[in-house]
Amino acid sequence: MALKTVQEYVDSLAAMKRNIWFQGEKIEDPIHHPLLIPSRKCLEKTYELALDPQYEDIMTATSQLTGHKINRFNHIYNSTEDLNKKTKMQRLMGRVTGSCFQRCVITDMANALYPTTYKIDQKYGTNYFERFKKFMIRVQDEDLVIAGALTDPKGDRGVKIGSDQQDPDLYLHVVERRPDGVVVNGAKCHLTGITNAHEVVVLPTQAMRPGQEDYAVGFHLPLDAPGITMIIGRQSCDTRKMEAFADIDPGNTRFGGVEAMVVFDHVFVPKENLFLNGEVDFAGMLVELFAGGHRNSYGGCKSGVGDVVIGAASLMAEYNGIEKANHVKDKLVEMTQLNEQLYACGIASGTEGWKTEAGNYMVDLLLANVCKLNVTRYPFEIIRLMEDIAGGIMVTAPSEADLRSKDIGKYIEKYLVGHNVDAEDRLRVLRLCENLALGTSAVGYLTESLHGAGSPQAQKIMITRQGQFEEKKELAKKLAKVKEEK
Repeated sequence: MALKTVQEYVDSLAAMKRNIWFQGEKIEDPIHHPLLIPSRKCLEKTYELALDPQYEDIMTATSQLTGHKINRFNHIYNSTEDLNKKTKMQRLMGRVTGSCFQRCVITDMANALYPTTYKIDQKYGTNYFERFKKFMIRVQDEDLVIAGALTDPKGDRGVKIGSDQQDPDLYLHVVERRPDGVVVNGAKCHLTGITNAHEVVVLPTQAMRPGQEDYAVGFHLPLDAPGITMIIGRQSCDTRKMEAFADIDPGNTRFGGVEAMVVFDHVFVPKENLFLNGEVDFAGMLVELFAGGHRNSYGGCKSGVGDVVIGAASLMAEYNGIEKANHVKDKLVEMTQLNEQLYACGIASGTEGWKTEAGNYMVDLLLANVCKLNVTRYPFEIIRLMEDIAGGIMVTAPSEADLRSKDIGKYIEKYLVGHNVDAEDRLRVLRLCENLALGTSAVGYLTESLHGAGSPQAQKIMITRQGQFEEKKELAKKLAKVKEEK
């Protein structure tokens, strides 16, 4: 079975005994908890669309490992066309869910691990490459959701990893080595969708150097492994999903992302689950390739959610009776221009991709980092323009409970009508605007745009490395006829 149905996915999660906490209490039934359902619905959509003939070409691929038809989120890219289909898939998912759909990290981690494990084996004679391919064949054939864990808590960022840290556990590391595996301790942060995933792949958070071998560790584990605890992070307006009236106020009532901090409390990792174990000289390659692939992904997912933002702004212009105003038209055009630039840069970095020694394809790293640096800026302007069009009522509207009230609902219905629209539908779109700008979807759009796949400075560092400034100096010298120094 290479493609699961939605029900098979849900059943597979229900069979797991995961340790998930929210607001100081353990969630005993993650499948039916209202906070986790919108997150799972996003992932369900990745299964549903993969079985829809209309989206088959974008949502599925042929595995180069098995020849089987698989979900594209679990694919090892075979060409630049594959890279661009990934971007198109991500835009589609963003348009459909209006949220982070929580399955991108593994597709970018897998395509970073593929060439990196190959290179490690060449240098050290390890068997990571075959081990990783075996893992991916299982992931593909069982159509699993794999979460990715990269970012450590870090503590004081001004000190070095390891002996200089006030607490070595602030970076996940090996605390015991055994013949059959290792024991790790630490935590990883910002793990989107992990509460509805089957397994997790853990990688180092940055390049390492000699002396940091215990921190240069990469592996996979099922999320019900002993010692793994998931602690759900708070989001603005998150508990609206848990209220009695939860049809309008959450804004996006069907879909939404959930992030968690995941604690690894002396967790045993079997030897066969390790992809990196002390090879410090390859930690940087692994992180750089993953970051490049993931920064490319933002050109797809953020332009997809951007389409929803533009649609919500257009609706509010219509409902407010101002859609024909020139300044509103200009704002919608500007939003569209910025959104398409994000998508274009994502497509460009895929089109200019290259073949690794292992045989898979990687995006152009310079263009991928330019794409993500644009993502740290443009969505904020797109949201600002949406808020301008929607008006202040976006954040001051009464609740759904007020609308349903027998005593005061008539006032909401009377005073919040719009142009050819009743108060309820106008409220629904206003709440969607609020959700995209300030609520739970803001985590997957604005905050994730800024900090996901690395904050802006991380992209600037990579652009500095990839910018070929010396080569460009030579171009200028030739045109200016600058004499070489004697």
